[in-house]
Amino acid sequence: MIKVNNHIGRIELSSNYLKKLIATTVASCFGVAGMNSYGPVQGIRSLLGCEDAIDNGVIIRQNNNTLIVDLHITVSYGINITAIVDSIINKVRFTVEEEAGIEVSKVNVYIDSMQS
Repeated sequence: MIKVNNHIGRIELSSNYLKKLIATTVASCFGVAGMNSYGPVQGIRSLLGCEDAIDNGVIIRQNNNTLIVDLHITVSYGINITAIVDSIINKVRFTVEEEAGIEVSKVNVYIDSMQS
C-alpha cells in the first residue's frame, strides 16, 4: 500500500494498481519488446509459469511522499536506446502523476536484453 499525504488529505493506493498502470504504460511505448522478471517474488512466479504477469519488471519504492520506479525491460533490436529510455521515463512520470496524483521522483530503466 502506497500512502501519501498532501494538502487535501491522505491518498492510499494499492501497489498492484500502480504496478499495472506503469507496466501498461511501458508496454505501450515504441521499441519495448517486453518486461523482464526481477527479484525473488517475480522470479519464483516466472518459474511457476506466470511469466506474462502484467507487473513483471516493475519495482516501486516510496521515498517520503514520492515514488521511485525501477523498470526491467527488453527492447527491440535496432532502436535508439537513449530515445526509448527518455520516452519511457517521461511517459511513466506523466501517467502516474496524472492518474494517481503521486509525484515520481525517479524512474530507473534497466535494459536486460534485446530482441530481434
